[in-house]
Amino acid sequence: MELSLAWRLFKRELQQGQLLLIILAITLAVLSVSGLARVSERLQVAITGQASQFIAADRIIDSPVKIDAAILTKAEDLGLKHVTNMQFNSMVYSGDKFQLVTVRAVETGYPLKGDIELTSGKTKALPQAGEIWFETRLGGLLGYPKSIELGNSEFVLSNEISRLPDAGFNPFASSPVVLMRMEDVAKTGVIQPGSRVTYLYQFAGDEASLTAFEQSVKPLLNSTQRWVDVQSGDSPIAGAVKRAERFLLLASLMGIALACAAIGIAAQRYCQRHYDVVAMLKTFGASAKQIRLLFGTHLLLVTLMGIVLGLIGGVLLDFGISYLLPPEIAAYSPPLTRPLLLGVSTGLISAFMFSAYPLMRLLAIPPLRVLQRQLEGLQLGMWLHLLLSLGAMALLGYLYSQSWALTLTVVAAVLLLGVLLSVLGFVMIRLGHSVGMKTTNPLQLALAGLRRRARQNAVQLVGFSAALVLLLTILALRQDLLNEWQKQLPENAPNYFLVNIAPDDAKPLNDFMTTKGIVATDIYPVIRGRLTQINGEVLISNEQSEAGEKGRVGISRELNLTWRNTLPANNELLEGHFNQAADEVSVESGVADRLGIGIGDKLTYVIDNQELTVKVASIRAVHWETLQPNFFMIFTQEALAPFAYTSMASFYLNDQQATNDQSTNDQSTNGQALSADGTPKDAVILALIQQFPTISIIDVGAMVGQLRQIIEQVSLSLTLVLALVLLASALVLIAQTEAGMATRQRELAVLRTFGASGWLLRSATGLEFALLGGIAGVLAVIVAEFALYLLKTQVFELNVYMHWPWWGIAPVSGALIVALLGVWRCRQLLSQSCSELLKAGS
Repeated sequence: MELSLAWRLFKRELQQGQLLLIILAITLAVLSVSGLARVSERLQVAITGQASQFIAADRIIDSPVKIDAAILTKAEDLGLKHVTNMQFNSMVYSGDKFQLVTVRAVETGYPLKGDIELTSGKTKALPQAGEIWFETRLGGLLGYPKSIELGNSEFVLSNEISRLPDAGFNPFASSPVVLMRMEDVAKTGVIQPGSRVTYLYQFAGDEASLTAFEQSVKPLLNSTQRWVDVQSGDSPIAGAVKRAERFLLLASLMGIALACAAIGIAAQRYCQRHYDVVAMLKTFGASAKQIRLLFGTHLLLVTLMGIVLGLIGGVLLDFGISYLLPPEIAAYSPPLTRPLLLGVSTGLISAFMFSAYPLMRLLAIPPLRVLQRQLEGLQLGMWLHLLLSLGAMALLGYLYSQSWALTLTVVAAVLLLGVLLSVLGFVMIRLGHSVGMKTTNPLQLALAGLRRRARQNAVQLVGFSAALVLLLTILALRQDLLNEWQKQLPENAPNYFLVNIAPDDAKPLNDFMTTKGIVATDIYPVIRGRLTQINGEVLISNEQSEAGEKGRVGISRELNLTWRNTLPANNELLEGHFNQAADEVSVESGVADRLGIGIGDKLTYVIDNQELTVKVASIRAVHWETLQPNFFMIFTQEALAPFAYTSMASFYLNDQQATNDQSTNDQSTNGQALSADGTPKDAVILALIQQFPTISIIDVGAMVGQLRQIIEQVSLSLTLVLALVLLASALVLIAQTEAGMATRQRELAVLRTFGASGWLLRSATGLEFALLGGIAGVLAVIVAEFALYLLKTQVFELNVYMHWPWWGIAPVSGALIVALLGVWRCRQLLSQSCSELLKAGS
């Protein structure tokens, strides 16, 4: 009987539009979460998939010895592709010339991701048996011979390598690379027991299989073996990918917060409109159980309807967005399971948690309200509503992001918005009290409306402010991330590195660069040294620590040290002063955090079997993604003067035809790119090799190009997510203007009765919404600045600064947007006559 009554009332209210707002809010919540989650996951998978080409696989196990065959069997059982590669150093000979090289021996199937870039173009093929492919600079060093000797065998040099997909970026690894087949290694006789060899086991497959493989295999690796992926730090794209993923997660979290606010507002409005209904039902003898069943059924049906519509909308949104994406991104299609489950969870948790407090107040309405309409029954403290709302938001946020930093930042922003709304917003609305009874002009009538609807307007400010906070935060972060990446990879980012520069070659090299019109970075001295003590405490390696030895764990390898009188351009001083005395050193912030080093600590190094003790004078942040010479430790020249050194530098050589006196169509250039003095690019590099045969030249141009391609895809991802957030915010703003339409209709009828003109009512309505939008803009700027401070310092590691233009733009924009939406929504009411308004409200 009760269920039948509940169903009939549900259909009637649905037909009358009484439930549309709450259905719309739940639909919006589920659509935002499932749609954003699906699009975000597609973009994350695509970005990671593109970035995985930097390591030629999805995952790598780096080991100095062969791994257990059971690991490879496990990979095969999970359906993963895998190849085994070897890397070692050896000498190669051609006539009376010889050169140390890095040998890459690979199996059929390499590379699993990406392509081998030859001077003749890209390929997935490998050298034939008895052939070696060689890096261009090896040809210059040896004079481009037909063949070379490696160990006991002779190999034909058949192709020049521009870049291997997993070449990595280590300017200190100066040996040219040669590529050969794995089966040719044995006949060279180079690998003997005790030889230093690195085995690279590369794997590729779907994310679920890779995750299962990682969980089962990673705990089995020892301290000499490493698990590598695109975010391990070995890839130059790692920082960009991590920041992009955090941004996508943040956008979705903000969407969750916005949708939850919409549901809470819609639920409160629905319950307030049914206070009189509950009072009448109780007057006619309905029991508390029957009323709970009635409205509980309504809430359940509304929630299910909103979830279904939201899921359908989320899937359609994903399909629509996929058509707008570039093919290389649209080709990635992660499973739908997680976005759908997130959508259902969001609909259920947000609907019930955000509706609990308004529903409890509704069910507690006393029968006496039919006589005294000011009675509202149970007066539970707002702390309960706040606790339920924040609990639901935090739960949903963590379920989605698995990040407490992001979740707590969003919760903190919501708390600040709530405090500001309860203090600043309410005070500003009450400013209309002194003129509230004077309604002779539009402004006075608008202020009177704000005063009469103070509580309702405070609720509306939640939606307006939340939407503006979301827009400002996402817009600012997107712009800051793009600016940061642009600074790291400007158009003239270095694409060549010079290492092993002898001191006597520094001045001739500068003269060569000047003659060719090439702009290079400063020449940095490089000295190898090992950090052995911190404040007199001897450091031990990870292996020694695992073996049970006592001591402070340090860095288990030699470091590349340099000296410099001024702070490098791509470094930022965080603490202290840059080196001024001979006994001072500047330390990179990551190493300082890892080793617990602070200003004033004394560090002891061993360089050429000599001890050097210095004091930490400063801590620096280093932008490693700039592809410029960077160092963990920077000394003064006086400190490192006793030690022998070589140097390094980097420079940019234009890949495009230079515009100068020599025609770009000059046949003598054979269509090659020219340097600033008109010399073909390849000729410049060859001349550099011939004039400075001991200097190693590393071409990172292909890596810079691939890095820019990834950054462009990340930028597109951020733009698409911003567009989705703009859409979600617009929907919430439109839904928010629905609040209070019934009350506004009765007020307009009264004002019409007393002779108010249409112009007066339209102007007053527009001004009232404009005031709400302006207040919402001020609140949004305060909360957005607070949220950005937390996000930039705790999550994204970006520079913090105030957005001063917002203080003028946000209130004005908020006033215009909200005023236009409000007048648009009220246009029908404002155009009706007095009799029509009275009839509609009866």
